[in-house]
Amino acid sequence: MSIGRRAFLQAALAAGAASAVPGCAEAPRWDRGAVRQARRSRVAILPAGAYDGALVETVLGGLQLFSLPLAGKRVVLKPNFVEFDPDGVVNTHPTLVAAAVEAFRRAGAQQVVVAEGPGHYRDTEHILTATGLQAVLREHRTRYVDLNNDDVRAVRVPSHYTRLGHLYLPETVLDADLVVSMPKLKTHHWAGVTLSLKNMFGCIPGAVYGWPKNVLHWAGIHESIVDINSTLPVPRFAIVDGILGMEGNGPIQGDPRQCGALVFGSDPVAVDATAARLMTIDPRKIRHLAEAGRFLGNIAEERIDQLGEAIDRLRQDFRVLPMFRALKSFA
Repeated sequence: MSIGRRAFLQAALAAGAASAVPGCAEAPRWDRGAVRQARRSRVAILPAGAYDGALVETVLGGLQLFSLPLAGKRVVLKPNFVEFDPDGVVNTHPTLVAAAVEAFRRAGAQQVVVAEGPGHYRDTEHILTATGLQAVLREHRTRYVDLNNDDVRAVRVPSHYTRLGHLYLPETVLDADLVVSMPKLKTHHWAGVTLSLKNMFGCIPGAVYGWPKNVLHWAGIHESIVDINSTLPVPRFAIVDGILGMEGNGPIQGDPRQCGALVFGSDPVAVDATAARLMTIDPRKIRHLAEAGRFLGNIAEERIDQLGEAIDRLRQDFRVLPMFRALKSFA
């Protein structure tokens, strides 16, 4: 299905109206069918000190902890690729993407596809080549789908934090048996943190919503994050690249911060809450996480079964911008 200028303008006008919508602090707004919160969630933290060949076994071990039904399934890996970064901090590391491709195949997946819709650059070929992801895909004979230009279908939004009403989502994502969010562990100069939930901005096609996904920014970052994640299909899984994260003025201009961890889980909300705690950030003070924790997943530690390493063993005190200092208080 192709989307023309008329559909784009309709989406833009709808999102523009969202500026009058109160923020996430008010009463929750979601349909009964949007509730995905289980009584308990499981999250695993596994140590990983370097981007090397050992990552395949680490990722495979993480998958095995969750007994995912992968035999014969079509898996879409959605890494975070923003722009070229010679220091290797902005994007999900290509070596981890390669390890995930191999691990999912060894775990029984029939097809593994890598898909992303970068928000800053329309020249996806340049990003793939410059970051080294193209070489990884070629070596592992893995197909890449540019979600910015994929065929799309309109899907009704079952929560109401924006007034978008529906989202045009890529068919590659909608037709997957499992969508895996693979974000970088980073702070964010607008959202506080950018993890597996924020990473799904890349599923929204730039051909419809503009660059850098302008319609979503007009509708509100936190509000859009919640509505996107309530609309995306399940099942979902998350693998957070916390081997080398970013602190300070993320998601692009921050500084490297070694954490030495990968975070796994089938509840993206619980994964993000755990990843935030790894950065010594209180997830209850991240607006989109607090709202998602009311109906999409769990953020309370007492409702998350911790597997692998304890948070305290790998926790790092990630620096945040002055406006976000309150996020560091767990009082």
